[in-house]
Amino acid sequence: MKDHRVVHRAAAILLAYPDDETYARLPLVRSALEESAPKGGRDLLAFVDAAETTPQETLARRYVEVFDLDRKHPLYLSYFTDGDTRRRGEVLAGIKQAYRDSGLVVDTHGELPDYLPMVLELAAHDPERGRALLEQYRPSVELLRLALEAAETKAPTPWAHVLRGVCATYDGPGPRDKAAAMAMAGPPTETVGLDAYDPRLLPMHETSGGSR
Repeated sequence: MKDHRVVHRAAAILLAYPDDETYARLPLVRSALEESAPKGGRDLLAFVDAAETTPQETLARRYVEVFDLDRKHPLYLSYFTDGDTRRRGEVLAGIKQAYRDSGLVVDTHGELPDYLPMVLELAAHDPERGRALLEQYRPSVELLRLALEAAETKAPTPWAHVLRGVCATYDGPGPRDKAAAMAMAGPPTETVGLDAYDPRLLPMHETSGGSR
């Protein structure tokens, strides 16, 4: 198994709300990526470059626009595949158990266990379990990448770099469009999920370390 812990740890940090703590970590993230030169690292460095040349308030405002106000970019992986299905509760419980089994102590800050930055933290801490989850939800990660890349054509959306970096750690080429990504997951088990989820049911997420 290839070691992608640096990319997964860096991506977890860079997908957080860009508060003072996140900005304070940017030099350390840059140093780790430049030192190890991991696959996907160049994409993550592109985000660091963008963040360091963007006023923090501007980046924070864009983060809210992308992840809080526009529900096309959910950071909750099982929502893409299970939507508002009866099965989703069981799925979330299984992910939570993976955290317990890994020994990783997670402060969810009100997030659901399928919150991508937390799954990336797990992958950095316990590559075997975390990688298994990222593989299971590759369609979700790829769909999020495609959605962020689409947003990037309309306004600066540097988190597309982060998702490209994460997707670079997968084996084989990624899907080029939404239909191909959806095909990776197969048909949803119920009518709400991959294709036409109800945005009113998607939980708002809180920031680590404070409100925004």
